[in-house]
Amino acid sequence: MNKRIINKVAVIGSGIMGSGIACHFANIGVEVLLLDIVPRELTDAEKAKGLTLENKAVRNRLVNNALQTALKSKPSPIYHQKFASRITTGNLEDDIAKVADVDWIIEVVVERLDIKKKVFENLDKHRTPGTLITSNTSGIPIKFMSEGRSDDFQAHFCGTHFFNPARYLKLFEIIPGPKTSKDVLDFLNGYGEQFLGKTSVVAKDTPAFIGNRIGIFGIQSLFHLVKELDLTIEEVDKLTGPVIGRPKSATFRTVDVVGLDTLVHVANGIYENCPNDEAHELFKLPDFINTMMENKWLGSKTGQGFYKKVKGDGGKSEILSLDLNTLEYRKKKSAKFSTLELTKSIENVADRFKILVGGKDKAGDFYRKNFAAMFAYVSNRIPEITDELYKIDNAMKAGFGWQHGPFQIWDAIGVEKGIEIMKAEGYEPASWVNDMIASGSSSFYSVKDGATYFYDVPAKTQTKIPGQDAFIILDNIRKSKEVFKNSGVVIEDLGDGILNCEFQSKMNTIGGDVLNGLNKAIDLAEKNYQGLVIGNQAANFSVGANIGMIFMMAVEQEYDELNMAIKYFQDTMMRMRYSSIPTVAAPHGMTLGGGCELSLHADKVVAAAETYIGLVEFGVGVIPGGGGSKEMALRASDLFQKGDVKLNVLQEYFLTIGMAKVSTSAYEAFDLGILQKGKDVVVVNKDRQIATAKAYAKLMAEQGYTQPIKRKDVKVLGKQALGMFLVGTDSMEASNYISEHDQKIANKLAYVMAGGDLSEPTQVSEQYLLDLEREAFLSLCTERKTLERIQHMLKTGKPLRN
Repeated sequence: MNKRIINKVAVIGSGIMGSGIACHFANIGVEVLLLDIVPRELTDAEKAKGLTLENKAVRNRLVNNALQTALKSKPSPIYHQKFASRITTGNLEDDIAKVADVDWIIEVVVERLDIKKKVFENLDKHRTPGTLITSNTSGIPIKFMSEGRSDDFQAHFCGTHFFNPARYLKLFEIIPGPKTSKDVLDFLNGYGEQFLGKTSVVAKDTPAFIGNRIGIFGIQSLFHLVKELDLTIEEVDKLTGPVIGRPKSATFRTVDVVGLDTLVHVANGIYENCPNDEAHELFKLPDFINTMMENKWLGSKTGQGFYKKVKGDGGKSEILSLDLNTLEYRKKKSAKFSTLELTKSIENVADRFKILVGGKDKAGDFYRKNFAAMFAYVSNRIPEITDELYKIDNAMKAGFGWQHGPFQIWDAIGVEKGIEIMKAEGYEPASWVNDMIASGSSSFYSVKDGATYFYDVPAKTQTKIPGQDAFIILDNIRKSKEVFKNSGVVIEDLGDGILNCEFQSKMNTIGGDVLNGLNKAIDLAEKNYQGLVIGNQAANFSVGANIGMIFMMAVEQEYDELNMAIKYFQDTMMRMRYSSIPTVAAPHGMTLGGGCELSLHADKVVAAAETYIGLVEFGVGVIPGGGGSKEMALRASDLFQKGDVKLNVLQEYFLTIGMAKVSTSAYEAFDLGILQKGKDVVVVNKDRQIATAKAYAKLMAEQGYTQPIKRKDVKVLGKQALGMFLVGTDSMEASNYISEHDQKIANKLAYVMAGGDLSEPTQVSEQYLLDLEREAFLSLCTERKTLERIQHMLKTGKPLRN
């Protein structure tokens, strides 16, 4: 097979989904042609300008407006606004011939077969033979779409179902048509994972494919269960949220965000097209859903759904909830269950499931009924929607944000225990589950030599899940490759002379045990290994230093101990920079405060594209104290040497800290000076991150890594810069833009980044700046306002502005 390279794609249809897909291809550096229909009439604004239907601005109005709306939306569909320049817009009349120059055409028009077939007929006239052509349908059978098309079209045609929003949701379903070439399927499967950063799942051409078939079943099941158990929507959202590893939006809030009409459309499609589904009647919409549809209570898009935001007393916004019995909105009710209280101390979600299904209250009833129905349903979908059970789990995790798929939950409860619960609720598992147990397999998954195996139903044996060779799964190697462990970290041997230091603290906060573990990791690597990766596969890399510990020391006025703790943090960061082995940080998700400082001091950063990184210490009334303030002064100094305007450069770095700027992607972190061009790299697929970081650490070691010499050439500007900063903070405080306490913090930071009140620009050491930084940090910890901010953050998780 010839090597296929994707340099340019055409996206046909610029609605929310089409624009989102276009933006994600632009995210990864691909040139995009985004096309939509030509308007049939002028707007009043166009008439006022004297434009006609022949003007280009009018003919491209729909596509341009749709793209601009997408680019302004939050969360953003694009990693960096400048990437939008990779997208060219046009229309399906003037620009259709340009599809001859693209490598892949993706159709994302309205979900109507007749319209899609017309679009494909037109595209077939212009596409170059061999060009990939796919449909982003969410449920129309692929076999109907390519009927009547050329042989080359049909060989290169299939479904490629992105989930919305395309940037954030990882599921990428690939659905073959009757004549789709195997080479095309293999290519798309690999491309989705490696380049688009997706979890690729090849599905059968069945209604709603895998993700929506199982996901809509789950939601419909809850719609019926809520009535049976007389649960409120708040109670269901409490039971189906983070406690079981699902998003905070849980069930009803998620439906509001997605849109009730979208869910109803898919549910109706399954009901009409799956008459032999044993749960057929479950897809029939309950009365309360039909009423909501009639009332146009569709969720966020119509201002009300299961929840409704209103102005309450004193003009404050208030969220009301829908009472499913009266269908009237009422004040939100709290939801509490004794079963959930039993899981509060259990950090690992998988370990909670056994407790939840053993509950003696309504929550226990809910979980038993809910999981029993789900287990029976997914077991019966094999081989209908897929032959491989892991694809169902992958689809639910990647498309719906579940931490564990149905078969993984079943494994966590115990396969035989799951069957016992099912039978008590009137369900039977598919016969292959009983065959599996009879064959001696007691679980759907197993781990061997660091790889995950699944029970292969047709082969009746445990088979290795394909495509794992590019990944390092820490869960799979943690026990067998453990080199050291304390309450804060686990150090694993990744092989090839590279260690990994994985944080294990709550929210991966950095406290004494984590710092001890980091130092131990460097000790071990310097003695017996070649390099060190600092990485984990939790939801977030690290939310920063343990501010609870700082608060306690400050309240108790244990300033000597606090000084020693901050110095230990600084020394550990400097040790990372000046060790004799290469250190590679692998941040992802929230990488805040101390987590950011750690990344700043690594030899290299391999960041996941979805990394939200920043120095946010101002929010709790202090400055970065783990080397972050020093590092920003140093990086500004390095730009001085290149001839940049000194005060302007320093001011940019000062504002990055002073405004607690956090990147909305790893690419934005380059603008903030947190990641460095030419040194740090970004990976789109987070699953590949640890393996990529290991490869870089190994490469640096093999190229002859030399321990760096400590810097004593940091140029600071002294009074020249300090005066500028102080004038600026004075005017901001005078105009009430910042509080008096904010000004105090800003002035402390100014003093550090200026290098103190030196009379002239001077070269100083990093240690000189670290001492200034630590002194400033400690002095702020004596402030009552700072302690109030820290206390507020500990209670609410949100910064307090004085």
